[in-house]
Amino acid sequence: MIQLQNLTKYYPSDLGNQYIFQNIDFTFPEGRNVALLGSNGAGKSTLFRIIAGSEYANSGKVITDKAISWPVALATGIHPQMTGRENTRFIGRVNGVANLDEYEQKVRDFAELGIKYDLPVKSYSSGMRSRLAFGCCVAIDFDIYLIDEATSVGDQKFRKKAKQALLNKSKTASVIMVSHDMKEIRQFCDSAIILHKGSLEFYDDLEEALDVYKQL
Repeated sequence: MIQLQNLTKYYPSDLGNQYIFQNIDFTFPEGRNVALLGSNGAGKSTLFRIIAGSEYANSGKVITDKAISWPVALATGIHPQMTGRENTRFIGRVNGVANLDEYEQKVRDFAELGIKYDLPVKSYSSGMRSRLAFGCCVAIDFDIYLIDEATSVGDQKFRKKAKQALLNKSKTASVIMVSHDMKEIRQFCDSAIILHKGSLEFYDDLEEALDVYKQL
């Protein structure tokens, strides 16, 4: 269960507070793979970060009894001064991974960093950082995976590998996805939530939601 309780988020500006959403009460459906849809600037990524705990609402709260991933492919929690291996073990410990050696090997194999796995992340390209973060995430069994344009990471071969890994996860865990790729949304999701003008509405029928989304 993910429940938004009286959730408000705004950013200060010279013209006053700019509200993304205000006093939202909403419960995400359980056991569904959900696309989060909305026009540019609607607040999808902001809501994602709040659900993941990497950004705070101005008021209200997110209530959940599920283990939720950080947004997949974003280098959240990756420390530039630490090596890929050190980051992996740190993330594993924070997330309660029981066998760190096994986890480390899974991440190393998946991220395909070679000898650079033992170099500081500050020396990585943005793509390498994303591959490390992606590998760290999919090697943990979360209840819910937050996917934000995640399959655009790396070259074509890695993107294919990443998409298959997430498809496998979506069979045993729930997915909440933000993507502008309708084909990708249809691959991963069976329903949708539309964020529009600060309100959330759930659609059990994905195709109906996509039709509504196209009209925004």
